[in-house]
Amino acid sequence: MTTETRINTDCCTPERLLAFLDHNGIGHHTVHHPALFTVEQSKALRGEIEGLHVKNLFLKDKKGKLFLLTAVESTQIDLKTLHSHIGGQGRLSFCSAEQLMTYLGVEPGSVTPLALINDRDHLVSFVVDPALLCGQRINVHPLVNTMTSGLSVEGFKKFLELTGHHPQILDPDDEKLANLS
Repeated sequence: MTTETRINTDCCTPERLLAFLDHNGIGHHTVHHPALFTVEQSKALRGEIEGLHVKNLFLKDKKGKLFLLTAVESTQIDLKTLHSHIGGQGRLSFCSAEQLMTYLGVEPGSVTPLALINDRDHLVSFVVDPALLCGQRINVHPLVNTMTSGLSVEGFKKFLELTGHHPQILDPDDEKLANLS
C-alpha cells in the first residue's frame, strides 16, 4: 500500500484534542461559532477573539512531498517561488480534500496546525511564518471550523514538541529556513 492510499481512520476528534491540550498543561481559550471556510469569513469575529489569526495552506510539490504552511492571515505568500524556500521540488499546488483527510484528518475549511496531531508518521513538513512567534496568542481551529482555540506561543511550541513536529521558520530577511528554537 502506498502512502497516497492510506486512510487515517484513527483521527483525533476536537474533544480528544482539547483533552490532550488540557492533559499536557497547554492553556487554550476555545470559542464556538458558525462554520468559517475562509479568512474573509473569519474576519467577522475579530472583535470577539483576541490575538493573531492565521491562514493555513496544505500544499504538495511535484514529487508529492507535503507541506503545511501556517502564516498570519495578512501575510502575502508567493506560491510560484515558495517551493525554493521550503525545500520543495518544483512548484507547489494545493492538496485535495481526500489528501487533507488522509494526512491531517480534517476537511476543507478546517486546516490547522493542530491537525499535526493526526500526522503520526511525520509525512507533513510544517512551515511557520515567523510573525506568529511574536508572543501574542495564536488562534487556530481545533480540527473543525466551528470553533477557534487561542494558544500562547509557548503553548503552541509545546504542542509541536509533543507531537514530534519540528517546524521550519521562513526567514523574511534572507528567505531561507531556520529551525525553531
